[in-house]
Amino acid sequence: MSERFTKGMARNIYYGGGAFFFLLFVALTVDTVTVLPKRENRELLTVEVAHGKEIWEKNNCVGCHSLLGEGAYFAPELGNVFPRRGMNDEAIFKAYFSAWMKAMPTGVEGRRQMPQFNLSEKELNDLAEFLIWTSRIDTNDWPPNIEG
Repeated sequence: MSERFTKGMARNIYYGGGAFFFLLFVALTVDTVTVLPKRENRELLTVEVAHGKEIWEKNNCVGCHSLLGEGAYFAPELGNVFPRRGMNDEAIFKAYFSAWMKAMPTGVEGRRQMPQFNLSEKELNDLAEFLIWTSRIDTNDWPPNIEG
């Protein structure tokens, strides 16, 4: 570079870069706002799903589990637990989920243990409904494998 880097050149790079990245931000925001309604499943929200989410939050499930990639990684990802353990049959999944939750902690030596939350049948059903609803969100194939 034979000429000096001047204040004017620096200013042009600053303003030009700022404008470019601002326009990029606006374009990505518009893209996200238009794509999200196609990927969510808001029309499937029920009172049971909402109550299941309240149970999820009240018992701090995200403190150990992740849900759609968000949360802790101490215990398995639960965003895809319905197709992974329920074979896409709600009755099978609810029976499996209820039995699993009631059997905790297993007491197996050397394994991480899930606490017993002593949830009622209604609470277990609503939590299962929340996990089923979550699994039906179009996550663009996340997690990348069935075991989370």
